[in-house]
Amino acid sequence: MHGGFEHNFGVLFVCLGNICRSPMAEGAFRAAAVARNLACHVESAGTASFHLGCSPDPRAITAARAHGIDIAQQTARQIERDDFFRFSHIIAMDRANLEALRARAPRDGTARLAMLLDAVEGRRGEPIADPYYGAPAAFEATWNVINTGVNAWADRIVHEMTMRAG
Repeated sequence: MHGGFEHNFGVLFVCLGNICRSPMAEGAFRAAAVARNLACHVESAGTASFHLGCSPDPRAITAARAHGIDIAQQTARQIERDDFFRFSHIIAMDRANLEALRARAPRDGTARLAMLLDAVEGRRGEPIADPYYGAPAAFEATWNVINTGVNAWADRIVHEMTMRAG
């Protein structure tokens, strides 16, 4: 038996180091969930261990703060085996991280794996560009794309919950 959440859904956002894209997605999704009155556990993680225990990149914090979202208290962690059972959805920021997740997923894992833009009409399979080596403006551009993706996922999950309840 694996530890679950009291809610029907848990969403884990995953990028490489868990200091840029996935923390922004976590913060944006939390806001989208609140706006939809969606009870959902949300976290983020990385496929690599480069930044374990670190706060998000200051440029990611600034980009999120510009949209009224505080991600400064988040702490980078690496994906764990139990995540594939604890979360209903594990959403990768790009193809490389999705493939890394598929390689680590236990055969009996229950989480659905997808990419962030898979929920956006016409954008299935598109990656979220990594802004790490870019200027602060790259973080703002990445925020905007992430926000589009998380809102589409929030709408999809509300729909899934409605279908399950119906």
